[in-house]
Amino acid sequence: MTPIKDVKVLVVDDNALILDLLMKGLSPHCEVLAAADGADALLKIVDDPPDLILCDYRMPGLDGRQLYEKLRARQQTRQIPFIFLGSRTDVEEKLRPIVEGVEEFVIKPFFLKDLVRRTKKVIDRLHLEKMQNRAVRPGVIQGRLEEMSILDLMQSLEMGQKSCRLTIRHSDETCELFFSAGQCADARLGSFEGEAAVFQVVRWPAGDFEIDFNSAPARTTISRTTTGLLMEALRLMDEGQRDGTPEGVEAAES
Repeated sequence: MTPIKDVKVLVVDDNALILDLLMKGLSPHCEVLAAADGADALLKIVDDPPDLILCDYRMPGLDGRQLYEKLRARQQTRQIPFIFLGSRTDVEEKLRPIVEGVEEFVIKPFFLKDLVRRTKKVIDRLHLEKMQNRAVRPGVIQGRLEEMSILDLMQSLEMGQKSCRLTIRHSDETCELFFSAGQCADARLGSFEGEAAVFQVVRWPAGDFEIDFNSAPARTTISRTTTGLLMEALRLMDEGQRDGTPEGVEAAES
């Protein structure tokens, strides 16, 4: 999948080993920059504000929370979202009370794969917002599944609590998914409707998509949350692969 390079992430950590690991883990998904401590980060942010800050809490001199507060005090940087890394005690006692602008609290120690997955959800949402701002037609954005997969699109719409119509085209098939406040309420794909349509379309590896934020669902055919819907779709796909059934999702639905 093509990396999303129009989202700039600044990683801040005074541990050089962790900083290097985070840089390598995130580089396939975004433009990633490094800062060795809070003071270094502050200088770089003021000079060239990133789209997202991934920041350790405990650092010498200017710690993560102090950096957050200094940026919140400046009009030019107050909207930059944060992901904080910290011990369980630090997160619960020092960081959890912070709500505005914080996307995630990641407990140390963590698995790099899990942190990258959680960070990528935010990156995908920010990418979607940039696409929306650049849209030629008001409220309508277009792209390719090679840039953002169906799973990434649906997760981003849920995180952003968006209401819209997501149209996906693959070969000669077209699927329409309708979202209300981030929840997939309805889906249509030929003779498939509701969850069955979603379970079919998530398997499409390529195609075009269009998101129309001027549209909203006219009916409700799906009761699961978007997250629950995607988890069930992945379970059915995994089950089909284990059974050696090429059409695992269809077999599970029949």
